[in-house]
Amino acid sequence: MGSHGIKDRVAIVGMGCTSFVEHWDKGTDDLLIDATSEAFASAGVTKDQVDAYWLGTAQSGMSGMTLAKPLQLQGKPVTRVENMCATGSEALRQAAYAVASGAYDIAMAVGVEKVKDGGFQGLNAFPIPGDGTARTLTAAAMFSMVAPAYGHKYGVSESEMRDVLSHIASKNHFNGARNPRAQFRKEIAAEKISAMPKLAGQLGVFDCAGVADGAAAAIVCRAEDAHLYTDKPLYIKALSMVAGNGSGVIDPEYDYTTFWEIAACAEDAYQQAGVTDPREQIAMAEVHDCFTPTELVLMEDLQFADRGTAWKEVMAGAFDLDGRLPVNPDGGLKSFGHPVGASGLRMMFEAWLQMRGEAPDDRRIPADGRKLALTHNLGGYPGEMVSFISILGNELG
Repeated sequence: MGSHGIKDRVAIVGMGCTSFVEHWDKGTDDLLIDATSEAFASAGVTKDQVDAYWLGTAQSGMSGMTLAKPLQLQGKPVTRVENMCATGSEALRQAAYAVASGAYDIAMAVGVEKVKDGGFQGLNAFPIPGDGTARTLTAAAMFSMVAPAYGHKYGVSESEMRDVLSHIASKNHFNGARNPRAQFRKEIAAEKISAMPKLAGQLGVFDCAGVADGAAAAIVCRAEDAHLYTDKPLYIKALSMVAGNGSGVIDPEYDYTTFWEIAACAEDAYQQAGVTDPREQIAMAEVHDCFTPTELVLMEDLQFADRGTAWKEVMAGAFDLDGRLPVNPDGGLKSFGHPVGASGLRMMFEAWLQMRGEAPDDRRIPADGRKLALTHNLGGYPGEMVSFISILGNELG
């Protein structure tokens, strides 16, 4: 991709995150205030000390005034961004590059979504004019195609695939049960998940991420200034974004067993960060498990498992909390919930806690000397999506 990267030029010095639940008693303004207040406090700064703001929301507001009004910002640039389910990550990416460029000394990225009491099952996307060829299936239906395609290509029977998907969901609910900010906080046995009613194809109720309200925020500054704000900064090693061109929709060779945008994004991120062996160098990963088959394929696109082997690694517990590479230790979208504009920053909040040694003992990743965390966010559907990957570390170099 020809990216020069951002390695060790910018640091995250403060973060905040609300719980991702049904906030019947709070509006968008309340969620924004809660998340930003926690971030300001953790960095020891005031809103006036932040030079510029980026707000990510899919449908909970228009323009930067969505943030400027509740925070009562005076004379500050506030940019509202949207990039489907990678919206929160996009806000962080733009804030970080603004600081890296020298345009600002300190910036804030905020993500928010408030959807639960709007009368809809989730986002109520406005109709975009098109040529009539766009797919009209639900997201669950489109991602459900991944499971049988993967099974057919790699010789995994339907019953084996059901066990794999149920293990992924059960693993994430196990982690989320130990997270006070998560939407779903109960362990669920894999057998019970397998027995749930089907929504689309092989996907059952517990193969799909929850819809929630929530907000998250991050404060970034130049790496050399990080210790002015915290003694435990999180240094940005890589930020990569790939926007797909939709070729998977029309390419007869596309087989639903990989997301090429994510594979390309991973290659770029690893090059930026100097990662040559992700399985050995990455301590933890937060990934976009919108549906359980998505997490399965991501393990291969992110190079955590060889092609056609991720299902075996899942069943062996490789990505469990005590496995060789813990994935979604906070519960992921599946258990933590998915307010679209906030999820990307929520992933970084978990990396912030884990890499600083502040995650609760009962869901803390093993301390094995690895110093890098990966977050992955996607938006769209198989064959046409955007992909974001960050790599973060608690040491320079």
